[in-house]
Amino acid sequence: MKPTPETLERLKEIVGEKGFVAGERDMAPYLVERRELYKGRAAAVLRPATTEEVSAIMKVAHETGLHVVPQGGNTGLVGGQVPDATGEEIVLSLARMKRIRAVDAENNTLTVDAGVTLAEAQEAAREADRLFPLSLASEGSCQIGGNLATNAGGTQVLRYGNARDLVLGLEVVLANGDIWNGLTGLRKDNTGYDLRHLFMGSEGTLGIITGAVLKLFPRPRAVSTAFAAVPSVEAAVKLLRVADGLSGGNVTTFELVPRIGVDFVTRHLEGASDPLPDPSPWYVLIEMTAGTEAARLDETMEAALAEGLETGLVSDAAIAQSETQRDDFRRLRESLSDVQRAEGGSIKHDVSVPVSRMAEFIARATKAVSERLPGIRPVPFGHIGDGNVHFNLSQPVEMDKGEFLALWSEMNGIVHGIVREMGGSISAEHGVGQLKRDEIAATKSPVEIGMMRALKQALDPKGILNPGKVV
Repeated sequence: MKPTPETLERLKEIVGEKGFVAGERDMAPYLVERRELYKGRAAAVLRPATTEEVSAIMKVAHETGLHVVPQGGNTGLVGGQVPDATGEEIVLSLARMKRIRAVDAENNTLTVDAGVTLAEAQEAAREADRLFPLSLASEGSCQIGGNLATNAGGTQVLRYGNARDLVLGLEVVLANGDIWNGLTGLRKDNTGYDLRHLFMGSEGTLGIITGAVLKLFPRPRAVSTAFAAVPSVEAAVKLLRVADGLSGGNVTTFELVPRIGVDFVTRHLEGASDPLPDPSPWYVLIEMTAGTEAARLDETMEAALAEGLETGLVSDAAIAQSETQRDDFRRLRESLSDVQRAEGGSIKHDVSVPVSRMAEFIARATKAVSERLPGIRPVPFGHIGDGNVHFNLSQPVEMDKGEFLALWSEMNGIVHGIVREMGGSISAEHGVGQLKRDEIAATKSPVEIGMMRALKQALDPKGILNPGKVV
């Protein structure tokens, strides 16, 4: 239902001039996602500064039937943060909610507003000599609220878990405007349903996360980073087990990089260079962290790579000798998504399968898409340590970009079909949003879909929170 002028005026009174955006040009950055797959329209963009303002907005929305699309840093890749094309919805941006509410170093907790960026949360932890381990390429602009609403993953899931594993408490505004204050710093509270997990991963369809108590960890005193060439994905998986075993579980990051990805990065990223002298079909970025001396950790890394060399799992490797070299290794991996744009159209897949079946999946999916479209260039990369691979497809060199992108749904069908056969997930860390909403019915059982819809009906009976997303 399109908001009346009177309703818009009520909303403007809640957030004030600074928090009300209505001009077409001013609203534009909030209405399109970064890959431009989804573009919407909105009656207004609201930028509340407090939880109480979010509550007041939702009370008006609940009363009038107004549809609300919560938005964090607008870095999502499945259209979950973008309004529809009607122009009747409002976007509720959490960007002005920037408070670091509390740091409790003894309890290892950090309490923040939802609009605090991931980088700002990391820095607040660092200032307390602690670590908040969630790490994403978009950490300078993505926000904690969005990270939790999408259950973000990133490069350190292997050691620390997904976003939902890094939260002790939440503050949430419900569809009717009620505020649930669950900002507890307790690690043990066995008094019934754990409500926080309803909202993490719900993509703003059940409530709006406005604050969170985040888990902190001891800050690593030593880091060892290596870039290793491996002959196959099978070898990479075996090397992971070697490295994790020798380090006593201290492998923090284990990322798979294909040769074509290195070629793309060195071709399009200024200052990037090949880390090793001879080409290899596959590489892994390995990082270990610990509270011990750096020299001892490097010795552990050297032992893992030496065993890999002796057993044929590794053909060459380099251990970072400086922070600059460490950053270069990381930048090569983190740039893989962006550089694909320079190679034309790219069809994305964010999937997971059991780690033990990663090599099988990549081989089967590569064969299937290549048979459908000769010349297609698969670029499989990502978090092999936790079974999450970004199976991206770059267009054939001579093909028209538009013609290639028109195959998006067909390619998704091929790849996701293999994922389902292998008991995997078609959304490992990016969420469902609009992009995969209709497809999850083929992945989840009728019982699961029924439970999800029951939760939606119970918490948002009028269907005003992020309609058309997830379910």
